Amino acid sequence: SEDAQIGVMETEWIDTDAIKKDESGNIGDKFDKWLDRLSGFADKKKFRTRLDRGNDANTTEIYMTHRSVSGAPDDGKNRVQTQLGEIDTGYRTILCITLLDFTKRHQHHSSEVYKVIEQHEGVIILQPQDEIMASFIYASSAIQCALSISNDLDASSENVEYTIALSSGRPVDEKGNTLFEVTKKKTQYLCTAGLKNTINLDHETQLLAEKENISPALLQHAVKIIQAEDFNLLFGLFELFDKNLNAPDFKSKSLYTALGWSKSQVYRKLNSLTGMAPNQLIQEVRLRQSLQRIKRGDQTIAEVAYNSGFNSPTYFTKVFRKRFGISPRSFVKNQE
Repeated sequence: SEDAQIGVMETEWIDTDAIKKDESGNIGDKFDKWLDRLSGFADKKKFRTRLDRGNDANTTEIYMTHRSVSGAPDDGKNRVQTQLGEIDTGYRTILCITLLDFTKRHQHHSSEVYKVIEQHEGVIILQPQDEIMASFIYASSAIQCALSISNDLDASSENVEYTIALSSGRPVDEKGNTLFEVTKKKTQYLCTAGLKNTINLDHETQLLAEKENISPALLQHAVKIIQAEDFNLLFGLFELFDKNLNAPDFKSKSLYTALGWSKSQVYRKLNSLTGMAPNQLIQEVRLRQSLQRIKRGDQTIAEVAYNSGFNSPTYFTKVFRKRFGISPRSFVKNQE
């Protein structure tokens, strides 16, 4: 719930027993004692917290940001405006970055991204996937962070691609069972479906940023705004992908049938949303999934090809090299 408060300051983790609620619904006294101990730190203005109980489906993530541990009055700096101009301490902007790094310097590039996030006061959200994800109190801070990362990567001459997505929401919503579940899914889908070297954000983030006085012209020229109805398509699309993408016979015709749209409708909508034709998008998502399978290191190239929905390893290698400018085997070596 929104009032659950637990986490870590720097490298110090809280015992999970400290957050178990008693029969009255109160958090245990271990947590209160931990807060009292924090008040002895020299820097007690604010801290950021999270709890991660493993990288499985039951991972729990709890955030608390800009909370005074010394009991100082609330100065309003820990609050963010909603679309309606209200004050809501729960609203956050989630930034997701997918880095496709085909060099031997992927650790360096990831480290540089983390530094930029820290400079813009973002809080890293640990993920079992390879995406880099962070939470921001202010949408404008998240957008400025995204622009800084984009500028840095664009200036690099190395073979590194990126897709950045931003989405805003409350910790718990009607469709989610875990904190920021829907908001995080939106950013992940945008990262997977978005064109390379682009920044995509939802309409909620745009509204929040404009209330924080970010330039509308900046948003129009530097990012792509995704409307609410487009996310309905994305959610349906990736539900289909999750179930069918590893089947070689899953092609654009399958999309037309499943979505109940005509060929021209699907083509026009997907091209507008992702910049790709249906078959091109299917192949792009398969190739990106193959990168994740290769990184895990538990499958041969042939197994990766078949599990990603390609008919043969030879064809997979051909389209992989054409798309990424490197062979699958060379990509494996670069991960070592």
